[in-house]
Amino acid sequence: MEYRWRYQDEQGREIDGPAETFPDQTAAEDWFSSVWSSLREAGVVQVTLLRSESEVYGPMSLAPVE
Repeated sequence: MEYRWRYQDEQGREIDGPAETFPDQTAAEDWFSSVWSSLREAGVVQVTLLRSESEVYGPMSLAPVE
């Protein structure tokens, strides 16, 4: 089973983002940790990690912590 990220806007609607897939959760999280700020700059407000089509966790906000 492969992992991928679902990208969402402020209303929780799915939006386009990098179509990357990963062999395991660790690879997906490592990739995300290196690109999350670029995703935020591109308009992604929250993400959900998926394993096939099942949610692993999320949605997780990309908003800065105050």
